[in-house]
Amino acid sequence: MVVYFKSAIVSPGYDIYMGEDKHENEELLKWGFPEDVWFHVDKLSSAHVYLRLRPGEALDDIPEAVLIDCAQLVKANSIQGNKSNNIDVVYTMFENLKKTAAMDVGQVGFYKQKEVKKIHVEKRINEIVNRLNKTKEDLKPDLRALREARDAQEREKKKELDRQRRKDEREAERLKQEEAEKRSYNNLMRSENMCTNYDDGNDSDDFM
Repeated sequence: MVVYFKSAIVSPGYDIYMGEDKHENEELLKWGFPEDVWFHVDKLSSAHVYLRLRPGEALDDIPEAVLIDCAQLVKANSIQGNKSNNIDVVYTMFENLKKTAAMDVGQVGFYKQKEVKKIHVEKRINEIVNRLNKTKEDLKPDLRALREARDAQEREKKKELDRQRRKDEREAERLKQEEAEKRSYNNLMRSENMCTNYDDGNDSDDFM
């Protein structure tokens, strides 16, 4: 079961997904979106929370209020973290998550440690957790189908961009050729390049 939350602290809101157990976390890890951001309590067992960014957004674009929402949600869904104050929550882009065959179910690593960020959580804020829980929905999505549909859409976008790029290149080449032909014509029409029947070196009116 995948649990859905809505962070509506900003408008438009952000979608948040969380695995109900380690097996669902594994499915989210396998079929997550590249634009997802993964959250977890640092050095403690906790839920894996995924924030879905908007197209073109990066880690630094996450509104602070949404970042706090995700951190509070992760803390609230950590047995030990929920009882502790002054914890850290780590987060990184989905594509930075590393999974190897030797890892346990639900366990992940990172390709680049420097791309992992932290947010400090002083204490649980019930107002935030309660607000998010009011949006909670238990879902049974086909994660693979969702990812494949997303990828197909991205491929179509790329094809369209490639078609437009080729069209722009052809138009630029056409304009370049027109400009070259125009310059060539202008050169031919210059007075110094034009000749008459008097330009044979003899301007006499006499005929032999």
